[in-house]
Amino acid sequence: MGSVGTPEILVILLVALLLFGPQKLPELGRSLAKAIKEFKRASAELQETIEREVEDLKKDAPADGGVKPLPRGTLPPPPPRPPAPPPAESPPPPDSSPQKPEAPE
Repeated sequence: MGSVGTPEILVILLVALLLFGPQKLPELGRSLAKAIKEFKRASAELQETIEREVEDLKKDAPADGGVKPLPRGTLPPPPPRPPAPPPAESPPPPDSSPQKPEAPE
């Protein structure tokens, strides 16, 4: 995918002029410029915040990394198991004897 060249920009401007008219076009341009400026400001602020947090984490981290290595050939202990649920009571089995139809009176 290439960049937008001069002919493409001219077509976009012509379509915008036809859609919005000469009175609305400057107002739309100003609104677009304000939106782009606000986006750039917010993205720069976010980048500064992330860089500041990374620097704070680097300052707070111990020099050795804070992780003590395990001796070679050993595994860490397994996490504790949750308690087993109580056994569920099963309903009594259905009566397997054939049922006799009731006699009409």
